[in-house]
Amino acid sequence: MKHMNSEVKEERTSNKKRIDLFLVPIVLIAAFLNLFKIWTDEYANAYYTAAVKSMLQSFHNFFYASFDPGGYVTIDKPPVVFWIQTISAKIFGFHGWSVILPQALAGIGSVLLLYVLVKRTFGVWAGRFAALAMALTPIVPAVSRTNNIDSMLVFTLLVATWMLFRAVRTAKFGWVLAAFAMIGVAFNMKMLQAYMVLPAFYVFYVVATKITWKKKIAFLTTATALMLAVSVSWAVVVDSTSADKRPYMGSSQTNSVLELAFGYNGINRLTGNTSVTGSSHKQPAQTEQQTASSETKQTSNSSADSSQSSNQRKSSSSQKMQAPGGGNQNGMFNTGNPGPFRLFQKGLSDQISWLLPFVIFSIVGLFAGVKFKGPYTTKQKESLFWLAWLLPVAVFFSIAGFFHQYYLIMLAPPIAAFAGAGAVALWSMYKQHNGWKSCLLPGGILTTAALQVYIMSPYVSSIGVAPIAGVGALGVILALVLAVRKQRKNSLTNYLGAAAMVVLLAMPAYWAMTPIIYGGNSMLPSAGPDSSSGMGGPPSTATNSKQSGFNGMQPPGSSSGNSSSNNQMQPPSGSSNGGQMPGGSSNNGQMQMPGGSSNNSQMPNSSSSKSSSSKRKSGGMNAEVNQKLLNYLTKNNTGEKYLFATTDSTSAAPYIIKTGKPVMAMGGFSGSDPILTVSKLKAIIKKGEVKYFYLSGMGKGGQSDVITWIKENSKEIPSSKWQSTSSSAQQGPSGNGTLYEITLK
Repeated sequence: MKHMNSEVKEERTSNKKRIDLFLVPIVLIAAFLNLFKIWTDEYANAYYTAAVKSMLQSFHNFFYASFDPGGYVTIDKPPVVFWIQTISAKIFGFHGWSVILPQALAGIGSVLLLYVLVKRTFGVWAGRFAALAMALTPIVPAVSRTNNIDSMLVFTLLVATWMLFRAVRTAKFGWVLAAFAMIGVAFNMKMLQAYMVLPAFYVFYVVATKITWKKKIAFLTTATALMLAVSVSWAVVVDSTSADKRPYMGSSQTNSVLELAFGYNGINRLTGNTSVTGSSHKQPAQTEQQTASSETKQTSNSSADSSQSSNQRKSSSSQKMQAPGGGNQNGMFNTGNPGPFRLFQKGLSDQISWLLPFVIFSIVGLFAGVKFKGPYTTKQKESLFWLAWLLPVAVFFSIAGFFHQYYLIMLAPPIAAFAGAGAVALWSMYKQHNGWKSCLLPGGILTTAALQVYIMSPYVSSIGVAPIAGVGALGVILALVLAVRKQRKNSLTNYLGAAAMVVLLAMPAYWAMTPIIYGGNSMLPSAGPDSSSGMGGPPSTATNSKQSGFNGMQPPGSSSGNSSSNNQMQPPSGSSNGGQMPGGSSNNGQMQMPGGSSNNSQMPNSSSSKSSSSKRKSGGMNAEVNQKLLNYLTKNNTGEKYLFATTDSTSAAPYIIKTGKPVMAMGGFSGSDPILTVSKLKAIIKKGEVKYFYLSGMGKGGQSDVITWIKENSKEIPSSKWQSTSSSAQQGPSGNGTLYEITLK
């Protein structure tokens, strides 16, 4: 106890010292990577930005995280992050940058927290290097520059970690409760993903606390109960509220938050079982529709287009049934194939794995000589914590059936912590000539440089040969020189060690800047020379080299006569998704982005990659509105609650953002939610709440009867009255669909 009290006094004393001047440039680097040019992202992820627009309008929408101002359906995630975004938009005004700002600040905060966590036990240089590694991990700024949830989630979990470490140092049970309660808050950000750190929390508390086993079990049981209570608090309130007094719980099949948490946002992510069944409709209709739609739109404009059409037909015929937010197990979205080396595969390695070999050598060094029965030093205990965070999360991503590249930010804190702590530990072993341990530093440098060459090799056409050859040559030379000079203690050896660390961080730093250099993607954040495409893989993965990325897409709502395959998104080669992005609905053969938008971001070096607008509308292809359609709907609105209804959020989001008026996404996020029945829709129409319907032939899963009824009981509005004739001007609801009017008496 005396030892713990002395540690607390030391902490208070250290807090009174001046700011670490070496930390200042690290924080400035993090601020630049996370904040620079976020003001150019006008809509961010349009699906979530539309929700913030809606949440600003009433407390009812705010509490339930309603996607639309009418309170028809919620977004597919819990509300805490969006509460924060809404508060930011309330303070600074509703802009793309104001909804991104909380995540950007969270990214910077994570860098500072990691510095504090590592510095105390492993030393100031370990803290500095860990903070720098965190700042330069490419996926960290890529995610933090968007209004996706993950950056805020990681920050919250690091706050919980700080509380847990303090609980162990002070032996105060209150901090244990606070740490686990914070995980409960994180659950209300992204549900079960927050629980990925629980093994680390349990293992560390059991090993690090010097209390009886009886107390350990009692304390952990109580803290876990509190965590669970906080976790389900919002869900219980929502699920216990009458369904007619709240929005439908988006992306659930039973209108339940708990089903959403443990199904769509839970176990299905691990199993990859993304097939869903609506309340009365099966999903295959959606797949059949997508195949027919995509094949119909194909033309023979060129041999490349013909090949593209053939590939799409083949992939569509073998496509597995898709759910909202779903994918498959064949490496869609460049997440590779499940296996022990998945994190070293293309598409994942360049997001997170740049320092993994060095981390492995660091783990060996930090645990060298540790006996299973202890006793353990503070360094070993905290190393165990980071290891218990790293391994389960790495295993999950190695075997998971479905996830996106940006989820890998969950691995950034333990990797950065081991990079910082390991750099100092391996350097100490190297300088002390501790036998085989002195070889860990040059070995870590050599293998890490080799992996980085492997990571960069697919991008030779984008970045050139020089940086690849430079990292490889310098890594080999520095590792060999350090190995030879082990017996020499002079300043040159120190400079060589520092140079090696600079070499290992050079390319991650460049990769971290690519969302600024090439433009980012707010729906599928990733880093790399193709960061704006949202596909996160080397350019060679594009189906059509001329159309690499998402360029050449036909603006929806336009009446250009050319409807070739160049106007359709293609999955990465080798995918069996049939041109379908997460969201699970087809978009007239176009890919749909998570967050409900298709995307027209360009690949670098494409002929049209530079937008003519100073604002980057990376909310997706449909993050602009068809002004002619909007004018028509506004002029002919006779007091209806909803401006119009459409199948899913893709078409609705930009109009909500633009006007702040309710737009009904009948099937929720991707059009597959079983929200409406024909009888319910009749009642809504009779009440005068909606009369216009935009149907683009997608999202039938769970609402095919409703769509059929609309077509049979409506008047088609001539396209000349609402459809833009420009192929590059204003954009409308997704796809070349049809506008209908229904009035029931």
